[in-house]
Amino acid sequence: MANPSTDRHPGPLFDRRSLNRALLERQLLLERHKMSALEVLEHLVGMQAQSPKAPYVGLWTRLADFRHEELAELLTSREAVRLTLMRGTVHLVSARDCRGLHPLLRPLFDRLALTQYGKRLDGLSADTVIDAGRALLEERPLTGAALGRALGERWPGLDPSVLAGVVRTRQALVQIPPRGLWDRAGQATYATAESWLGAPLAAASLEAMVLRYLAAFGPASVRDVQAWSGLTHLREVTEPLRPRLLVGRDERGVELFDLPDAPRPDPDTPVTPRFVAEFDNLTLSHAERSRVISDAGRKAVFTKNGQIPGMFLVDGFVQGTWKVTQRRKAATLLLTPFARLRKRDATALLSGGEALLRFAADGAETYDVQLAQPLN
Repeated sequence: MANPSTDRHPGPLFDRRSLNRALLERQLLLERHKMSALEVLEHLVGMQAQSPKAPYVGLWTRLADFRHEELAELLTSREAVRLTLMRGTVHLVSARDCRGLHPLLRPLFDRLALTQYGKRLDGLSADTVIDAGRALLEERPLTGAALGRALGERWPGLDPSVLAGVVRTRQALVQIPPRGLWDRAGQATYATAESWLGAPLAAASLEAMVLRYLAAFGPASVRDVQAWSGLTHLREVTEPLRPRLLVGRDERGVELFDLPDAPRPDPDTPVTPRFVAEFDNLTLSHAERSRVISDAGRKAVFTKNGQIPGMFLVDGFVQGTWKVTQRRKAATLLLTPFARLRKRDATALLSGGEALLRFAADGAETYDVQLAQPLN
């Protein structure tokens, strides 16, 4: 059945390659750019960061002269922070986006807290737990385990991990350094965003959030915006924006919105092989992801345990995964394609892979890039 809204306003048709090239351009992946890391974070509306080192690779692949120290300086100076945001996952964002985005996502956090912990509080008000947890964290930063123990002393009949989980899910808590620094390990230690940044949260508008999403990920459907953010009922936000937006459709007839002046490169624009980091939002921020990865590729990559490996693009589409291992001073990059690659693509990947390996294993003395047998 045709979509009534597309019958009313057919608009331009965006085929898969058109959507691919638009996405790569807006994700800064058609070429490397001369921007600051902070500018990239704000343009992309943050970078997913379950793996502390993933954003470093994500910035390296997008920027011409990125150094590890640039991101480390942003974290230690508190210009950028790590905290739970879109989809209830850890993101690296600017301090400004931390303050503006977290309040907008409150319905998501409320839903997650109720689903994961509501029945396990034995009637205790979640708000009461959150107030107590916030007071503790404003005194000093704490690990999740330490927060749970402190709350457990007040409510000894409840599971400390549940008490800490409610606070971590609902409250804006940043993971403070050394967590997230390239050359230092450290377990997640939390502080309230307000105390760490020295400023209160101040919600941006949902309309502005949707427009920024389109600038970084469009053209996109309402379902795409919801998949990226974790929020629901966003058609109520997009409908008032309709007169300001370009409205088109994809090859399945799904209505897509876009910014009228956003870049939409020629679908035949050449793309050199590129590497994207673990958990990169490039592959996670749409409900319909064929613009960058096939259904077969998703099945090969998206594991049941939620781990998303680093991937490489050939002609703009995900065609395999990469993994760095380091033993003492010897570093190896293993490239595993989904299917047999053309010789020129394999050569380009091996060449680019050496640059990736030298960045990702900067303390090694020997570097070896290997191309594994295709999965299929």
